[in-house]
Amino acid sequence: MAFYENQILPLLIDCACGMKAVRREREKLIPQAKGRVLEVGIGTGLNLPHYDASRIESLQGLDPACAMHAKAKQRMQTAGLAVELIPLSAEKIPAPDASYDTVVCTFTLCSIPDAAAALHEMRRVLAPGGRLLFCEHGRAPEPEVQRWQDRLTPIWKQLAGGCHLNRDVPAMLTAGGFTIGDMQQHYLKGPRPMTWVSSGWAS
Repeated sequence: MAFYENQILPLLIDCACGMKAVRREREKLIPQAKGRVLEVGIGTGLNLPHYDASRIESLQGLDPACAMHAKAKQRMQTAGLAVELIPLSAEKIPAPDASYDTVVCTFTLCSIPDAAAALHEMRRVLAPGGRLLFCEHGRAPEPEVQRWQDRLTPIWKQLAGGCHLNRDVPAMLTAGGFTIGDMQQHYLKGPRPMTWVSSGWAS
């Protein structure tokens, strides 16, 4: 199991989260980041090519999956970005209140064990006037798809690093203390239980 989690799973996640349809979502969202930036769930650094370096004052990446950090470091060098990697989960962010102008969270809320606590922490460290940029897959609007998400999640999260297919992203953001400013929702190409995406910003 350790071999799967440390060697196989990072490759699978990098492949799945690097698909063309997902990359397009990143391309639209990530260039909006500015100032002091915290990326929650930086993983293998798939967002790094899409940052506008001229808008970034500092960039920190939070992720407990140390097996993914080597690939993230490669992408840092390619992107020409200086990133401080922090090997921790987001339930307790090691930063004072109002530390960041932008918090970035993409395809991450699905797998954080206590996503509610993590969102409250993201809200705490976000400066007044700052934005949370989010792009997350989650609970679909159709009851039939929801039923499949509920059936598949217990198995899926065992195979996919704790990923839940059925988390209600807008409801989670609101419960975490955020006000959604702009949000688009749609299916990406692929199986519907896995591809309903909510993307936008909140403050």
